Amino acid sequence: MTKNNIAVNAQASTFASLKNVALAMRVMDHLVNRQQNMPGIGAMYGPSGYGKSTAMAAVANKHRAVYVECRSYYTKKSLLLAILDELALRPGRTVYEMVNQIGEELLLSRRPLIIDEMDHIVDRNLVELVRDIYEVSGAAILMVGEETFPAKLKRWERFHNRVLDWCPAEPTDLDDARKLAKLYSHDVAIEDDLLTAIVKATRGVTRRVVVNIETVRQEAKKAGVRAIDAKTWGTRPFFTGEAPARRSI
Repeated sequence: MTKNNIAVNAQASTFASLKNVALAMRVMDHLVNRQQNMPGIGAMYGPSGYGKSTAMAAVANKHRAVYVECRSYYTKKSLLLAILDELALRPGRTVYEMVNQIGEELLLSRRPLIIDEMDHIVDRNLVELVRDIYEVSGAAILMVGEETFPAKLKRWERFHNRVLDWCPAEPTDLDDARKLAKLYSHDVAIEDDLLTAIVKATRGVTRRVVVNIETVRQEAKKAGVRAIDAKTWGTRPFFTGEAPARRSI
């Protein structure tokens, strides 16, 4: 096994053990293994930066899922073309033909469908198109959205009542922070008290936790130390995503 393969396997193992990855896996397993006549749609939702897309990448890999990340400009055609591209199918000429192509392929292959950034689909009133795909295919569909996504979806009652599993993403805790530090700061040990301070300052936003781990690592490397704790870090600020206040003259 090459060094690159070892690194990739270590990264995959770390991501697989993160809390939100485990939650997403549970939801997809529930959908795929549901009893006959049970609804087959699930949703994972939460604030930006909680690592939902990372979780979906792990789920897609395990289940051979068709993964689509929606854009703000998507139309019916754009969404269908994106799914068909992931399925490696040549698109039909009409929406009707494309929906049936997707439905047939998902039915025959028994592959689940993951739709990330589902808020764009809701905002552009394309929810019924997703329901059409579900009705034609019967495939497990896992949607991913922001914190207000479930409330937005209530406008479409026929779709909303087909959701089998609602799963709120959770903030990064100390256990996750340890795993991320091992992955992103393998050459500098970051002690628990400093990781705890990072988690608190970032309110558990995974993306910001990772940014701070890298910042701490770089500062430790500059100082020539192989381990760093909260006392050594001192009063230096953490990255929280907030813009700095204007300096007074």
